[in-house]
Amino acid sequence: MKKRNRVNIVTLGCSKNTVDSQKLMRQLEAGGYSVAAESSGPADIVIINTCGFIHDAREESVDTIIRQAEAIRKEGTGKLFVMGCLVERYRNELIDSLPEVDGWFGVNRPQEIISHLGLAYRQELNGERIMTGPSHYAYLKVSEGCDRTCAFCAIPDIRGRYISTPVEELVEEARKLASGGVRELILIAQDLTLYGTDLYGRKMLPELVRRLTEIENLGWIRLHYLYPADFPVEILEMMQDNPKICRYIDIPIQHISDRMLKMMRREHDSAGTRRLLADIRRMLPDAAVRTTVIAGHPGETEKEFKELIDYIREYRFDRLGAFRYSHEENTHAALQYSDSIPERTKEKRVAKIMGLQQEISAERNAAMTGRIMTVIIDRREGLFHVGRSQYDSPEVDQEVLVTGIKNIEPGTFIDVKITGSTEFDLYAEISL
Repeated sequence: MKKRNRVNIVTLGCSKNTVDSQKLMRQLEAGGYSVAAESSGPADIVIINTCGFIHDAREESVDTIIRQAEAIRKEGTGKLFVMGCLVERYRNELIDSLPEVDGWFGVNRPQEIISHLGLAYRQELNGERIMTGPSHYAYLKVSEGCDRTCAFCAIPDIRGRYISTPVEELVEEARKLASGGVRELILIAQDLTLYGTDLYGRKMLPELVRRLTEIENLGWIRLHYLYPADFPVEILEMMQDNPKICRYIDIPIQHISDRMLKMMRREHDSAGTRRLLADIRRMLPDAAVRTTVIAGHPGETEKEFKELIDYIREYRFDRLGAFRYSHEENTHAALQYSDSIPERTKEKRVAKIMGLQQEISAERNAAMTGRIMTVIIDRREGLFHVGRSQYDSPEVDQEVLVTGIKNIEPGTFIDVKITGSTEFDLYAEISL
C-alpha cells in the first residue's frame, strides 16, 4: 500500500499512554500512513498523547504542545492533534488558550482520531501495535479506569469506571507480542487487584497470569499496581511455584497511619496492611516489594509522619517512591480539605523518606555481593551491558551493570555474579 502522510506521535506520561499510542500507530499504519514515535524529523501530522495527572505532568504536556505548534508554524505546514488525559480534564480551557491546535481528543477515543483522518477503525487490529523503544519487553494493559475513590486521585474522573479486557483478548495480544520478540511482559492497570470483577463477577488475575505463563516464548511476567485491599494471595502462591512470574510485588500503601488512610479514603487499614506485608515476607522472603507513599497529605501531623517513617525503617521496602501531596481539581481532598501543610514541610518530609530509603537500598544492595542471579539484558552502554533482575522493572527501578561479556542481544537472559553495588545499582560479571 502506498504510504500517505507522515505522522509523528509524541507520548507523555505513564506506560498506559505508551500502549495507547502504540495501538493508534498500528491503526494509522494499516490505513496507509507512515508513522514514527518521538521523531524530530518533518511530519505532516503530529499527535501528542498527553498526561494530566499531576501539576508537573500538565506543565510538561502544555510545554510540548507549544513547542510542537511553534515547529509546525516555522515549517509553514502540518497539523497538530492533541489527545489523552490533559484533554479529558481541561478540553474547554485548552481550546480557548491554544487555538493553533487542529483537533482535541480525550482518552479512550482512538476511533475519533481515525475517523477524523478519513479512515475506518479496524476492529480486527485490536490487540496489535507498533512497538516503540525496546522490543524485548512490553506492557499489557489489562483494564481501563478505576472504581476506587482515593481522596487524592483524579484518575476515576479522567479515565472513568473500571473496565476489564476479556482474558481471551489479552492472551491473544500477549501471544502476538511474544511471537514478535517480547520476552518480558509487564501487566499494568490502575488496579490489577480488581481485574475481571466487572466481567466475570470474581477476581480473575490469577487465571489470567496462569494462562500467560503457558505462552512458550515469554520468559518473565511482571505485575504492577496491586492494591492492598482484597489482595489476591493466590498470586503469591503462584510466584512460589512458577519461575516465569517475577517475584516483584508493586503494592502502593500511601501511608500507615489509620487516620491518614481514612482521610485518604483508602480501603485498607494499618493492621491489615501490616499483616499483608508480613505475609508477603513470610511466603516470599526473597521477593522485591515496591511501594509508594504520600507526604504532606492534608491533616498529616508530625506524629503520623513519624509513624510512616518508623514503618519504612522497620519493613525495609526494597523499592520505594515518595510523592509530595498537591491538590488535584475535583478530587475529594481538594474539595473537602485545606492544603494547609507548607510546601517546604512537604519537601522536607519527602527528602527524609528518600534519604532513609537510600540507606536501606545501599544496605540491601551491599548484601547482594557474591550472589548469582539471572538478568535480562536491556542495552549496551559504554563498557557495560545493562540489564535487570526479576526484582527490577524497567524505567523505574535499579539496573545491573555487567562486564566480562561481548555483544549480547537485548532480551537475552544470562546468569551473572554480583561483584559490587551503589545505592541504586548493582555491578556484576558473567557467571561461568
